[in-house]
Amino acid sequence: MDNKIGIGILGLGVVGSGIIEIINKHKEMLYKKTNCYLSIERILVQDIEKNRHVKLNKDILTTDAADVLNNPHVDIVIEVIGGTDDAYLFIEQALRNKKHVVTANKDLIALYGRELHDFAKQQSCDLFYEASVGGGIPIIRGLTDGLVADEIEEVMGIINGTTNYILTKMDEEGVPFEKALQDAQDLGFAEADPTADIEGLDAARKMAILTRLAFHMDIRLDDIKTRGITNVSLTDLKYGKELGLTMKLIGIAKAHGDTLQVNVEPVFIANDHPLSSVKNEYNAVYVKGRAIGETMFYGPGAGSLPTATAIMADVIHVAKNIQLGITGKSVPMIERSARLSPHHLQTSSFYIRLHVHDQVGSFAHISQLFQDMDMSFKRIIQTPMKKQQTAEIIVVTHQTSLETFTNAKKKLQQMDVIKSIESYYQIEGETI
Repeated sequence: MDNKIGIGILGLGVVGSGIIEIINKHKEMLYKKTNCYLSIERILVQDIEKNRHVKLNKDILTTDAADVLNNPHVDIVIEVIGGTDDAYLFIEQALRNKKHVVTANKDLIALYGRELHDFAKQQSCDLFYEASVGGGIPIIRGLTDGLVADEIEEVMGIINGTTNYILTKMDEEGVPFEKALQDAQDLGFAEADPTADIEGLDAARKMAILTRLAFHMDIRLDDIKTRGITNVSLTDLKYGKELGLTMKLIGIAKAHGDTLQVNVEPVFIANDHPLSSVKNEYNAVYVKGRAIGETMFYGPGAGSLPTATAIMADVIHVAKNIQLGITGKSVPMIERSARLSPHHLQTSSFYIRLHVHDQVGSFAHISQLFQDMDMSFKRIIQTPMKKQQTAEIIVVTHQTSLETFTNAKKKLQQMDVIKSIESYYQIEGETI
């Protein structure tokens, strides 16, 4: 069959099974989109005899990666085994053998994306990874194709479904963090070891990928300031509601001239911002461009079929490129090294919760400090805590620089009237 493109798959877990299901169920539709038949030639598995929920011929299963990587009938290799060490070696070998690669591996692309891009271009091969960020959301193609003519100014994303589910449960049902995490694990939204999710590491890897594509800058994981959600309290979520704010773990990338601010942390989002309404395990990426203005990509961030759908979109793209003879031409270029924005250029409103000794003049001292730092209050909530002989004060500032806010926080910690700084968060969007 001349118009056949051979597929090799590394891994047959949840996502790999979804790929098989899509190819089996939609052969004719895929043919109409590509003008060729997609034929699964070889699949790497750990156990050939394992019972599976998808229909396939066991003769195409193998436990030896070389049967996929060196197979002359395989044109496109799909990598869904995860991890970095083996996956890197397999993808490198596939490219060396002039095979095009589609992967969902965010860890690998975050760490070695530039190196693999360069090698793919040398080999005139395609390397695509739409499913590595946002599951079924077409955010990568949106940035590299749909918004290619625009100058991106800002990318903000809820790109970890586990943390979004946890924060939604805490905010809407008053469930403590530990209970919300357990619920997420019971539903399969969180791993047995949830560290990468709740500490923000998973989101940071995805932001490294999005930032490179949106700003053509070689951002590395170490460049991304990362803070997880383990210290988010129900108290702060309660005050957030009172202030018209919703807490989300947000990845933020903002251009400040020729420098870039990139961070992942819990952020209060104003309720009139589109990201505030994204709940449970759903993901969304908000993009602001100089020409288009504001737009948002929204959808399921994980799951067998959403992720497999994103992978198959990449496969279709490669199949078309093969027939047009233009493979290796659409590799995104990294034009410059990372230049991170200094703190005086990073501006925002801030939320800070203080425990203050309940004595005459305490608030006057705090007000004077803010005035001396050229910071102004936007909202203030003060609640007596009689049992502790303290008052709880919540301050929302007007826009100020991160440098100014950090210096003010240090000075607050040194004041005798301050018992403790309980929490502080950046605010995105307009607050009342």
